[in-house]
Amino acid sequence: MDRIALALAIIGGLNWGSVGLFRFDVVAWLFGGQTATVSRVIYTLVGLAAIWCISLLLRSDAVTDEA
Repeated sequence: MDRIALALAIIGGLNWGSVGLFRFDVVAWLFGGQTATVSRVIYTLVGLAAIWCISLLLRSDAVTDEA
């Protein structure tokens, strides 16, 4: 679960980087615009993954070494 969340957070970060640098939203381009249902689902999954990644910061080092 941690790796999936981290991968989704990285994808979201790269998408926001492309928006900031090039004014190009890759997710919207691939899935038919920002308001398309698939795009909204992906944005939601990326947001949930980012929330999950917050827990990675709050875990003790012993727990992350085992994963």
